[in-house]
Amino acid sequence: MPVIIELALPAAEFQLGRILATEGEGKVTLKTMVPLGGRSVPFFHVVDHAREAFEANVRNHTSVSNLYEVSSHNGETLYGLDWEIADDTFFDSVISLDGHILEASGGHETWVFQIRFRTHDALSAFQQVCFDGGIPIDIRRIYNPTKPDAGPWHGLTAPQRETLMYAVEMGYYSLPRQISTQEIADEFDISDQAASERLRRAINTLVSNTLLLTASDE
Repeated sequence: MPVIIELALPAAEFQLGRILATEGEGKVTLKTMVPLGGRSVPFFHVVDHAREAFEANVRNHTSVSNLYEVSSHNGETLYGLDWEIADDTFFDSVISLDGHILEASGGHETWVFQIRFRTHDALSAFQQVCFDGGIPIDIRRIYNPTKPDAGPWHGLTAPQRETLMYAVEMGYYSLPRQISTQEIADEFDISDQAASERLRRAINTLVSNTLLLTASDE
């Protein structure tokens, strides 16, 4: 039975956290890790007010061979990173135990992850590896969203749930579409890009925690 762990981890305790450290209140949101030629290429968003210092810090890191801009929209920039991957107990254990990072974001001090494992045994093995390796993960919750006692929202945050419900109720997914992304953004006082991203994450989380879990069980 698949299970999801939400945990916090000091940025200094894993390689990518050290590379992507931001100044002050800057925040980095990991979008995906794409396997290319035996290596994992991370893609991540950074808010524009932190860009200058962030780019300088990352490019000066000894493990980074290239930092490149993919796109920029509504105050956020999407980057890709080419890096020399060193031994990293945290990420190595996630990969070796077939874990899947659903969400990850952080900054100078702390990162928060939501990671799905296929079984409770895999999760237990992950926790043991972290314990044995001295990785100070702070477990915030462990849940299986297919169980009745896991709560009714299947891992959605309150903003994700409210935005997705509003979009459905107002006809965003109807044909023809009854409301625009900008109108949804205006309702929640966020940018058009933020509204699109919130809906995308909500749908990804909902499917990952329901349909994909069911398919995995089958």
